[in-house]
Amino acid sequence: MDVEILARLQFAFTIAFHYIYPPLSIGIGVLLVVMEGLYLKTGDKVYERMTKFWVKVFALTFAIGVATGIVMEFEFGTNWATYSRYVGDIFGSALAAEGIFAFFLESGFLAILVFGWNKVSPKVHFFSTLMVSLGSMMSAVWIVVANSWQQTPAGYHIVGEGLNARAEITDFWEMIFNPSSIERLSHVLSGAWLAGAFLVLSVSAYYILKNRHVEMSTKAIKIALSLAILASLFQLFTGHQSAVGVSETQPAKLAAYEAHFDSSAHASVYLFGWVDEENQKVDFGIEVPGLLSYLVYGDSEAPVTGLNAFPESDRPPVNIVFQSYHLMVAIGFTLIVISLLGGFLWFRNKITHYRWFLYILVFSVLLPQVANQIGWISAEVGRQPWIVYGLLRTSEALSKAVSAEQVLFSLILFIIIYAFLFVLFLYLLNEKIKHGPEEAEQSSRLYSQQKHLFDKTN
Repeated sequence: MDVEILARLQFAFTIAFHYIYPPLSIGIGVLLVVMEGLYLKTGDKVYERMTKFWVKVFALTFAIGVATGIVMEFEFGTNWATYSRYVGDIFGSALAAEGIFAFFLESGFLAILVFGWNKVSPKVHFFSTLMVSLGSMMSAVWIVVANSWQQTPAGYHIVGEGLNARAEITDFWEMIFNPSSIERLSHVLSGAWLAGAFLVLSVSAYYILKNRHVEMSTKAIKIALSLAILASLFQLFTGHQSAVGVSETQPAKLAAYEAHFDSSAHASVYLFGWVDEENQKVDFGIEVPGLLSYLVYGDSEAPVTGLNAFPESDRPPVNIVFQSYHLMVAIGFTLIVISLLGGFLWFRNKITHYRWFLYILVFSVLLPQVANQIGWISAEVGRQPWIVYGLLRTSEALSKAVSAEQVLFSLILFIIIYAFLFVLFLYLLNEKIKHGPEEAEQSSRLYSQQKHLFDKTN
């Protein structure tokens, strides 16, 4: 196989697998702040049990996330040396900031969060929970800033020529607040909040169906539903804003989202379909005429830049972008419906009465994960053939000394290792769910007994 295809597959696989865990950490971190805050405010031990249980799940996702994320930084140097040299000044500053302001903050307070329940005051422990949650979101800030710069470069100039050309920062703040960073960050965070909220909803619904930890689970569902409603509606808003931004900065990507070819015509929104790129049409599709023009320009008759305005060499693969984008949007609306329906049933105090809805909550944990993955696919594949939009092509960013055989071998090795880590994650998560919060209670009682015995003997 071609070394470029293999290198892209390897990086896509590693980042897709890694991206299972950070959204969960971010979403659970926000919920931990609410849970522990309610415990401090009310003194209700149910919230304490709830927080201790979800702290263990958070620690597990954090650990696997760190283990799977390290590999990508090495791939920059092994497979994408030209790219690394080209963007090193930009990425180096963003990744350094992520390490200093985010990872160290999150990992530094994580020990207090996990092990400090009986060693620090409740307020200090809550502060550590808040810092861990803030650190997880700050990590997303810098990673999204770095990636957004690839989509919409700003605050830089190019020095050198040919293979020695590289981008240097001229305005740090312009680089951070590049044209797409805020919109993309808000969309990423809302997706992460949904991932955490629906994991809590899934586990809590499972417990209620099994008639275990019912009091804790009903309260957890209320907390998670509140976040799910806010995040799902916020994601709809940020998704729209992001699409409007794409129409200005990456019109070829927007055209691929809806398979729009003719630049002189208004653009429709398709509910679904299959793109025939050769004949420039959508087969088996249902469309809403002029809706894309209206969403972008407020005028259903306004023409939208089509794919024919770009040379074929500058167009992204249309069908994969079209399908991933539409599936992401469909899942987004599904999450809104589930969240609002859950909120309605909760308002009427009937959410635990409908087992069919509880089963929906159990399996809905997969939806935010799928949406997050295919959202990245539509954004990253839609940027092609550019690895840095308008500046550096993906085909030019490869390392010159790496062979296809070497990349293939490492890809197979990563698949085996990551499959093992995924099975391990599922096993450990399942064990924690099966044991439930009693284990935390038993550990707390054991610690108290040991401390009492120690104080008595001394």
